[in-house]
Amino acid sequence: MTINQSGWKPTSPEAKDGGAPATFTGNRALMLEEALIFEIGDAETTGVDFAEGDVAGSRLGDLSRKDPIGLPGLSEPETVRHYTRLSRQNYAIDLGLFPLGSCTMKHNPRLNEKMARLPGFSDVHPLQPVDTVQGALEVIHQLAHWLVTLTGMTSVAMSPKAGAHGELCGLLAIRAALEARGDARSVILVPESAHGTNPATAAFCGYKVEDIPATPDGRVDLEALKARLGPDVAAVMITNPNTCGLFERDMKTISDAVHAAGAFVYCDGANFNAIVGRVRPGDLGVDAMHINLHKTFSTPHGGGGPGSGPVVLSEALTPFAPLPFVEKQGNGFVLIEEETAQEHHGATFGRMVAFHGQMGMFTRALTYILSHGADGLRQVASDAVLNANYILRSLDDVLDAPFGGSGPCMHEALFSDKGLAEGFTTLDIAKGLIDEGFHPMTMYFPLVVHGAMLVEPTETESKAALDQFIMALRSLAERAKAGDEALKGAPYHAPRRRLDETLAARKPVLTWTEPTLADAAE
Repeated sequence: MTINQSGWKPTSPEAKDGGAPATFTGNRALMLEEALIFEIGDAETTGVDFAEGDVAGSRLGDLSRKDPIGLPGLSEPETVRHYTRLSRQNYAIDLGLFPLGSCTMKHNPRLNEKMARLPGFSDVHPLQPVDTVQGALEVIHQLAHWLVTLTGMTSVAMSPKAGAHGELCGLLAIRAALEARGDARSVILVPESAHGTNPATAAFCGYKVEDIPATPDGRVDLEALKARLGPDVAAVMITNPNTCGLFERDMKTISDAVHAAGAFVYCDGANFNAIVGRVRPGDLGVDAMHINLHKTFSTPHGGGGPGSGPVVLSEALTPFAPLPFVEKQGNGFVLIEEETAQEHHGATFGRMVAFHGQMGMFTRALTYILSHGADGLRQVASDAVLNANYILRSLDDVLDAPFGGSGPCMHEALFSDKGLAEGFTTLDIAKGLIDEGFHPMTMYFPLVVHGAMLVEPTETESKAALDQFIMALRSLAERAKAGDEALKGAPYHAPRRRLDETLAARKPVLTWTEPTLADAAE
């Protein structure tokens, strides 16, 4: 087996007689069998010795806990080893290619981390006096300038914490603009090729959501969109490049039609990585767009955070942007809050967060932008698109590429399960990838493609790394097409075998329960 680029080979050595001998511990060399933390320690012991306290009673009174907490007592080495061993069972961008790609897992240069850990950034507090955080405010102000410059928009709201939060910000600005002109509209149009959070955010804002179909080539049906536009439509939420991995070539025409109908254009900027430095959304008629700093500008993201989703706004929506925001006054920077905004920002729809945003994300993103420069950012987009098309054309003879004839893909290559042997699914291929030492790609999304496999390689992967991934995926596709029953049992070499996913979803076991004496005896 070819060793993964990380140097990790996800198999155990076999004995000379062909069988892998069992071990007393259950461990397989460095693949350790880790118990639950409750099974390592118990509530009757403690990892730290304290002298008996001379406390008469709890100062919490009736609020004090009378029942045992039930947490296991572990020493520091036991605790550190437990979580370190668990971390070694996880996949990471520092181990190898992550086919979820620029959507969630993009390489984060160590320079970014060094800058984010500088004193004054890493330990900044949101309640410090403004004159003590001038450097932090300047970082926010500079980053805002570059986000506006790169998108061709008028202003940017920096406070939203992530993509969906940014969507909410954009729709609230749109609603405020409509209310300001006395125009009550109730419908948001969302193309089938848009991100799944778009309709959810629109519904959360109280709008009725209506779908716009896609054409056979995977793009927005322009005629269907024009036919639905009317006085009840508040906005169109469109993802460009879309989730089929394609650039919406009619974007300017779509924007013109939407504006002519008195509505606004919201663009999901999660895929901005594919066009940064090459296309300015403002030139395409976009009114609002969130930018996932943790996708386009490399700041680490996963497991729900941390994230950051600034929203760039057009001239029409700028007066309604949320507070607070950073403004340069003289030789210094100030944070415009409610108390100081009335003179020149009275139309704001309010606040998105208690404070301003994610300082660590801002510092990393600005470092990424300044270290790349205009030409570097343009190359980022070019290389991401090149890598995705290399994967697409290297596999479209063994995997169905439903939009392979729709022109070049952008930062992601999309395949379907068409052509697999009967009874074989996308899930089988994904589980097989785990045995090959890769995290699976995005599966079953977008919904417009049956059994979708969405591969996003990002721009930082070498040709050697791409070739290795391509050959692994090719071998799995060939096995699935040939009806190799062994593939249905994958993964074989992971810490755990395949779950019954239906049972796991319907009857999840999420808490540890101390076994009874009868269970322990077994």
